[in-house]
Amino acid sequence: HYTGPVVYVPDASRAVGVCTELLSEDRADAYIAELRADFEAVRALHAAKKQTPLVSLADARANGAQVDFSRKAPAPKFTGRRVLKNLDLAELSRYIDWGPFFQTWDLAGPYPAILDDAVVGEQARQVFADAQALLKKIIDGRWLQAHAVFGLYPATRQGADDICIGDAMTWHGLRMQTERPVVDGVKRPNRCLSDFIDPAGDHIGVFAVTAGLGVDKKEAEFLAQHDDYNAIMLKALADRLAEAAAEWLHERVRREFWGYAPAEQLSNEDLIAERYTGIRPAPGYPACPDHLAKRELFALLQPEEIGMGLTESMAMTPAASVSGFYLAHPDAAYFNVGRIGLDQVADWAQRCGLSEDDAKRALAPLLG
Repeated sequence: HYTGPVVYVPDASRAVGVCTELLSEDRADAYIAELRADFEAVRALHAAKKQTPLVSLADARANGAQVDFSRKAPAPKFTGRRVLKNLDLAELSRYIDWGPFFQTWDLAGPYPAILDDAVVGEQARQVFADAQALLKKIIDGRWLQAHAVFGLYPATRQGADDICIGDAMTWHGLRMQTERPVVDGVKRPNRCLSDFIDPAGDHIGVFAVTAGLGVDKKEAEFLAQHDDYNAIMLKALADRLAEAAAEWLHERVRREFWGYAPAEQLSNEDLIAERYTGIRPAPGYPACPDHLAKRELFALLQPEEIGMGLTESMAMTPAASVSGFYLAHPDAAYFNVGRIGLDQVADWAQRCGLSEDDAKRALAPLLG
């Protein structure tokens, strides 16, 4: 349906120069030819990139992580589902990780060092000051609402890669399938998140949080005033508050609701650095890149009660939302599943009850 040039720019501000070249009667043809040559070179470099070889799924499973389940977390204080509404935005703000906020504005550097950066420090200080002022208005004016729902359930490993959560859900895991290096005489494992669940019986947590309720109304007000800057700032802060809500809830789960780390005393810097016991992997991220897991996760948690939903492409609504799982074993760690083989795609499709074509579509980014 379209035969014109397609041009990638890393930032929208670069589009003006591109449009100028494309609209120029004198320069357009040469510019397009140059682009095609550049893109062909990029494709050739990508195709020639050396890739770590894959092992068979059977060999990957045989090299799974060896976990000592005598050290697993105790049973939670209760099992089942809980809803927490109208979370205190002021309290959540203390859990904000400001690092990703600056990436929204294409400002590179770790927080708080970015505020004194020789190149972007001035701009970083300005947007940070504007963010603090708008955050105060959001909190004082109760512009947004934040809610959470979570559940703690018995869990067992089914086969090598799946986790049965209560009687309601089976989480179909994906396993690292690239050849693993040998370090100090020990071969690194081909991990799957199921490795951290005791086949003899264990527990797992699931959660969904949102801080995006109210964003659309306030964004519309800003846009009606042609204030695009604060419309973007509002959504960026809602995203930070949603991530902060996930951090806050996970801390309460560890210390109170599950209670496997009741004496934990960590600073916000410690939390951002993930110095706590356990992990909270989320569908779509490297350790569990399957977005389809959200369907059963949402069916189990029923986050519609707190205003959350899923689109046909598995995006959460409101956009400022987070969902995922809690794994409590002290050896549980994040990893990148990376590329997988067609043998794992076929196996995963069978376990999920999907056709192989649908499985390939769902796992396309992992197929190289």
